[in-house]
Amino acid sequence: MKKFLKILGPGLLYAGAAVGVSHLVQSTKAGAMFNFDLVWVLIIANLLKYPFFEFGPRYAVTTGNSLVDGYSKVGKWAVSLYAVVTFFSMFIFQAAITVVTVGLISYVFNISINLVAMSSVVLVCAFVILIVGKYSLLDKVIKFIIVLLALSTIVAVFAAMGINKVVSPDSLTKFTWSRSADVLFMIAFVGWMPAPIDVSVWSSVWNLAKTKQLGYSLKLKDALMDFKVGYIGTAFLALGFLSMGALVMYGTGENFSNSGIRFSEQLINMYTVSLGDWAYWIVSIAATATMISTTITVMDAYPRVLNPALRYIFPSMWIKIKNKRNITLFWLLILIAGSILIIAFAVSSMGAMVNIATTISFLVAPVLAWLNYRVVTDKHMPKEGVPGLFLRVLSWLGIIFFVVFSFIYIYWII
Repeated sequence: MKKFLKILGPGLLYAGAAVGVSHLVQSTKAGAMFNFDLVWVLIIANLLKYPFFEFGPRYAVTTGNSLVDGYSKVGKWAVSLYAVVTFFSMFIFQAAITVVTVGLISYVFNISINLVAMSSVVLVCAFVILIVGKYSLLDKVIKFIIVLLALSTIVAVFAAMGINKVVSPDSLTKFTWSRSADVLFMIAFVGWMPAPIDVSVWSSVWNLAKTKQLGYSLKLKDALMDFKVGYIGTAFLALGFLSMGALVMYGTGENFSNSGIRFSEQLINMYTVSLGDWAYWIVSIAATATMISTTITVMDAYPRVLNPALRYIFPSMWIKIKNKRNITLFWLLILIAGSILIIAFAVSSMGAMVNIATTISFLVAPVLAWLNYRVVTDKHMPKEGVPGLFLRVLSWLGIIFFVVFSFIYIYWII
């Protein structure tokens, strides 16, 4: 057990990045809107995305390099493609997560500060934590936060099964393929369920950071065990949030608000309805801490993956930079500034921001999934790290799934 707790880290950081918008917002909305109709989507998304996330720690531990290094083996074009996708999506991703975080903080602590000002405070605080604490602090804090939220949700789901809610027959809506709003929501739901595939690259660099922290390389089976704890845990948590939405809100006629503060109130009220008023502060702190940790985790990840990408795309420029730490600071400051600008000038509502971010993730999923598969099956991959037949077949099923649903999305918006 002591060894197990020691190696835990990257898998829970993955969970910290995943258990945020996709779970608190999208999964809960799915249950509230369609009851248990989208459980099959949740299960399929987690199953078919599994190989591409697992390839992150698999590649890092087997080769001692990140997936960005692996992309360079495929070709400079692969690194460039990943860098472009990451750069042009990171601002809206960080902004979407920050808006949800600010909504929770504002509601829980009854703070009525302007959204842009509060978002700036949250992002700057996250920046300071990363600069001061770095990986070790993130690694320690995330374990406690995820466990607290998981226990709260499990207990709340079982308690919610005994709730006698007032149901409005007109509100008993079902998911239907003939309604474009339903299909577009499902696409957005899959986009971040359980997380964007970008997180697989983050997972590979977190594994390298864990190796540096431990002072020795993990065995492949240990790294995969750590990853599976995080991955399977987030899948069950997603089911838990969907169940809470279905058991407490579905059929009541109340819809989740697109306002961050109002949504936070509705989310926490679900738990108090299920468990009682005594649970208010436990759930409030757990949910708020989860979103804060997600904000910090995402901010931590982008410089870690953009630095090696920059090194491969502009090698001569990279050599001339004497203090590489300044590049990390540069990325963090650019990320904060870009996110604040989007929040200030491009946000009409929390719901709109989340839908845009999750849809972008879904549309780039086929490309990133194929790149991950290409890297771990490439000839440079050590034989002991090459995935088996089951994972390879599951990978191709996943890629086909992403491509088909991308065309479905394009069909509906046209």
